[in-house]
Amino acid sequence: MAGGGHVVTGEVKDFGGKVTLFVIFTCLIAATGGLIFGYDLGISGGVTSMDPFLEKFFPSVYRRMHDKSLKENQYCKFDSELLTSFTSCLYLAALVASFFASATTRVFGRKISMLVGGIVFLIGAIINGVAVNIFMLIIGRILLGVGVGYANQSVPVYLSEMAPARLRGALNIAFQFAITIGILIANFVNFGTNKIKGGYGWRVSVALAAVPAIIMTIGSFYLPDTPNSLIERGHKDKAKIMLQKIRGMDDVEEEFQDLVDASETSKQVKHPWKNIVQPRYRPQLVMAIAIPFFQQFTGINVIMFYAPVLFKTLGYGDDASLISAAVTGLVNVFATIVSIFTVDKYGRKFLFRAGGIQMLICQILIGLIIGVKFGVAGTGSMPKNYANFVLILICLYVAGFAWSWGPLGWLVPSEIFPLEIRSAGQAINVSVNMLFTFIIGQLFLAMLCHMKFGLFFFFGGFVVIMTLFIHFLLPETKNIPIEEMNKVWKQHWFWGKYIPDEEVIGNDVQLSKGKAFA
Repeated sequence: MAGGGHVVTGEVKDFGGKVTLFVIFTCLIAATGGLIFGYDLGISGGVTSMDPFLEKFFPSVYRRMHDKSLKENQYCKFDSELLTSFTSCLYLAALVASFFASATTRVFGRKISMLVGGIVFLIGAIINGVAVNIFMLIIGRILLGVGVGYANQSVPVYLSEMAPARLRGALNIAFQFAITIGILIANFVNFGTNKIKGGYGWRVSVALAAVPAIIMTIGSFYLPDTPNSLIERGHKDKAKIMLQKIRGMDDVEEEFQDLVDASETSKQVKHPWKNIVQPRYRPQLVMAIAIPFFQQFTGINVIMFYAPVLFKTLGYGDDASLISAAVTGLVNVFATIVSIFTVDKYGRKFLFRAGGIQMLICQILIGLIIGVKFGVAGTGSMPKNYANFVLILICLYVAGFAWSWGPLGWLVPSEIFPLEIRSAGQAINVSVNMLFTFIIGQLFLAMLCHMKFGLFFFFGGFVVIMTLFIHFLLPETKNIPIEEMNKVWKQHWFWGKYIPDEEVIGNDVQLSKGKAFA
């Protein structure tokens, strides 16, 4: 797509540097922040399908499941406002917490935000493990949400700032990889604890959330701060030493000066929340809102929240539904590994488009099969061979998400913002993500009950829209130094008009009349 006007024709810098064990090790430790989010995603869906948990806290759902005299609508048997509130209140808490995390990250650094997130999540896990009523469950979930908000705000930014440009995609996706590992571990924990006699297996599941919280808390003690954060807080000498350490060479003057210049610019911005709505930041702001919005409307959390519940609806028994959820968790992990090895080679846009097409095909087929077998009334049944085919389609759908919208939904927003509004921008990204995670989590069971198999077509329609959005409006950001990103926006056929010329002039970049392709 072309657009006229002033565009950048110069080359974006390559600062060089080695890929050091130090930077890989620190990024992997930081990425464990994704474990807490992933473990919770996996656990919440599992415990809400366990009979002892439902009988104690959600007896109306339990009765609908086990009363043989009721000819229950398959789409509606798990529909409960209280049950969805338990699942989704975490994400509303994370939304609010992300704004506080933004200030913490900017003033005290990225690692302090990770430490706060780990501690609060640990407290929430303990409360949930000993809960005796729904009030304690909700309080515990809210504290878990605060921990998730802090972790999701700080970890992607930390990874993007520490990683060299040519490996930023792979190292940042380590966060999403940790999320998938957390989901997978939670699935197997649910499978094991569901077999515990005495009805307390669910307590073990929710209490074990303390383990990833402890890992993140201890890890954050030993993490160094990023050079960007150190400069932002006035520690230039420490920042230069750290930059030399993570790049594996002494000659980092050019990159260091870029970081200092970005910091000086950021200090002129006293109110990042006010500045972020200025036209010069319009491209980044739109992406920080649109990408997390679209990520949730892929429908992925329909699968991740409620996978065991969904498989029960399809006719699998307790153990079979949990193990089926674990299978999708394995697919999630291995497909994310594919993304790690391809994102910096083939680029962000290629993976976005390929994943979108794959998800769309699977959603259409899943909707058609469920519609044919359950019908509009939802009183039909699903033969085993059809249920197994739906499971395969769900796995293919999860794979499509896991090498595209899953990791890239966190990577791209974390790498596009200039330093002066980076914390605010990431807070917007997290809060929009959590808001729509909350909305989907709160409404999904009711939507399944009322929209029936049409729900899969509903999400499929959004996949079409988001794939077109990425194709036309997102420039390719692979291998671009994080403080050089304005040059990419200036080249774009649509967004170039929003970036002032003075934002990109200099450093061997020339301006000329012409056309630019996304």
